[in-house]
Amino acid sequence: MSERVALVTGGTRGIGAAIARSLKDAGYKVAASYAGNDEKARAFSDQTGIPTYKFDVADHDACTNAVAQIEADLGPVDVLVNNAGITWDAPFHKMGPDAWTKVIETDLSSAYNMTHAVWAGMRERGFGRVINISSINGQKGQFTQANYSAAKAGLLGFTKALAAEGARKGITVNAICPGYIDTDMMKAVKQEVLDAIVAQIPVGRLGQADEIARGVLFLAADDAGFVTGSTLTINGGQYMD
Repeated sequence: MSERVALVTGGTRGIGAAIARSLKDAGYKVAASYAGNDEKARAFSDQTGIPTYKFDVADHDACTNAVAQIEADLGPVDVLVNNAGITWDAPFHKMGPDAWTKVIETDLSSAYNMTHAVWAGMRERGFGRVINISSINGQKGQFTQANYSAAKAGLLGFTKALAAEGARKGITVNAICPGYIDTDMMKAVKQEVLDAIVAQIPVGRLGQADEIARGVLFLAADDAGFVTGSTLTINGGQYMD
């Protein structure tokens, strides 16, 4: 494989960091974006040698400018992993418009912003891999997550429509739906709540971020060109569709 360039949004922590590391270990030139935690980003770069770029994935112009800088630094982006996302949970009757809009813009509109910035180049070169990190809760819904579930479900529709457009240009577009993964976010959950979650997972444990990363490596590979418009579910059997 020639040294392809991969860009992972939200790539300095949790699932995104595991994806970025795995891509680098597999021989890709990797860039990772982050939103605000400069200390974590510096530590990540120091540990991995992966350059990081700070910008808001919900800001279309910021994404366009950041991609231009990344491509100037590393080369044209061949693999885009739309991983960045936030939660702002509340029962729907208490969910204000800010909670709705911020999550939709960060978790769904960001995929448009980032993909739009690399799409023309992928079409011209006749190769591209776009991998959208959705969620089990985009498949089944989740109490207090009308905003998050809507955004993550939207990524699945985005994936299928874009896959149809990119197929003849050598661009594949796929989604991964992680279940509950052992990240810092899950470590903050109360033990009794965590126990209840694990009890619903047939394999009897939380997933590991590296298990999501292995799915990304499969979909990003040059020889995965016949896989497009697909949803790879990695959730320990908690939800089967």
